[in-house]
Amino acid sequence: MNTDLKNKLWAMIDENPNEVLGLCSDLIKINSENPPGEMEIITDFICTFLEKYNIEYEIIRPEPNIPNIVARIGSKDGKKLVLNGHSDVVPVGKIEGWDFDPFSGEIKDGILYGRGASDMKAGLGGFLYSLMVIARENIKLQGEVILTIVPDEEVSGLNGTKWLVENKIAAGDACIIAEPTCHYNCEIGQKGSTWLKIWAKGIPAHGSLSPFAGENAIERLLKVIENIKKIKDIQVNLPEDVKAVMVRSKELAKEKMLKQKGAEYVLDHISFNLGRISGGTKVNMVPDYAEAEIDMRIPLGVTTDMVAEKVAFLIEESGVPGIDFSFSWFSNPNHTDAKAEIVEKVAENVKDVMGIELQRTYQWASSDARFFRYAGIPTLQYGPANLEGIHAYNETVQTQEVVDCTKVYIGAILDFLGVEA
Repeated sequence: MNTDLKNKLWAMIDENPNEVLGLCSDLIKINSENPPGEMEIITDFICTFLEKYNIEYEIIRPEPNIPNIVARIGSKDGKKLVLNGHSDVVPVGKIEGWDFDPFSGEIKDGILYGRGASDMKAGLGGFLYSLMVIARENIKLQGEVILTIVPDEEVSGLNGTKWLVENKIAAGDACIIAEPTCHYNCEIGQKGSTWLKIWAKGIPAHGSLSPFAGENAIERLLKVIENIKKIKDIQVNLPEDVKAVMVRSKELAKEKMLKQKGAEYVLDHISFNLGRISGGTKVNMVPDYAEAEIDMRIPLGVTTDMVAEKVAFLIEESGVPGIDFSFSWFSNPNHTDAKAEIVEKVAENVKDVMGIELQRTYQWASSDARFFRYAGIPTLQYGPANLEGIHAYNETVQTQEVVDCTKVYIGAILDFLGVEA
C-alpha cells in the first residue's frame, strides 16, 4: 500500500539524513536525566518543533512537574494509531566512566553518541520526524496519529503513560512504542513483576551470649528467604499462541547476550533478585529486627496472584517464627498477538526498507507497553538500538539504524491509517 508515496518520502530521508539525525542529536544534547526529572527544557524544545510545522498539541500535567505532550495529526474520523515515547533518560552515573561527553549528541563515523541515543531519543526523534514529514508534505491521512511523549517512564511514573491510558487520552486501535529493540526485532510481550518486602522480628541479647541467648532476626530472615527462592521452580504453562515466539525469543537472547550466559532462561522462568537487606543495631547485639526487599519478574503463563499465593505458602512452609511480609508492586505479564495488524504493518515495512524478516520476541523487563496492553490496545515496541549501551556507560546507536527505523515508522503510519487519494 502507498508504495509510490512511501518511496518518495524515504528518498527524502536518504537525500538528507542529517535532518532526522540532527533532530535526534539535539534531543540528546538536552539533559533530561530522571531522577531528578527536570523536564521543562526538553518539553519546550519538542513543543517548539511541533509548532514550527503546525502540528496540533497540548501539554497535560497530572502533577505540576509532569508535562505530558499529546500531539495529533490526521482525520479524527478513521482509525487511531498511538505513537508513544518518553523524553526522560536514566542518569549518566560517574562521568569518568564515559569515553565521551554523554550530552554531546555527536555524530561521527556512522554513530550517534550520548545518553538516550538508544533509550530512546533516537526513536523519539524518528517519531517527531515522521509527523513533521506528514505535515510538511500535506499528506491527508484517513485516520489519526496520536503522539504521546511522557516525562517519567524511567522512574515507572504513574502520571505519564499509565495516567494517559487510564484517562482515555492515549486511546487507539493500535500502538507503537519507540523503545530500543534493534532494527530487525520488535517486542510483542514482556514479563510482569512484583516487589516483595519481608521482615523478621527477633529477641535482643548481648552478642557474647549468642546463640544461647536471644533470637537473631537476621538469621531468621535469611532462612526464610532461602525457602522463598523455590518460587523459581513454579510451573510455567505457556499458552499455545506464545510458545513459538518464546522459542525464538530465547534463541535471539542467546545469540545477542553473549556476555550474560544463560540469560535466555530468564524469559520463561521467574527471576529472583534480593535487592536490599538491612537489620541489626550493633555488632555486639543480637539483632531484634531485619528486613529485605526482593524483585521477582514473572513470565507469560504465570500471574501475580499465583506468585503471591506461592510466596505465602513458602513462608509458612519454612516454619520460621516472627516473619511478616507485604507486596508493594504488582504487574502481570502481557503480550500482543504476533499476527496483529500493527505488527504485520511494521513487518511489511521492515521488509521493504531493509529486505529482512522482522523478528517478533518477548522481553524479560517491563515498560509502558503494559498499560496499553492492559487496556486492550495491540502494542509493539520497535526502535533503533545498540543494546550494550542501554542504561550503561558509552550509550550509542548506529545512524543507519535510526534512518531505517524512521522509514519504517513513516511506512507503518501510512499503511495502518491509509491515505486519501
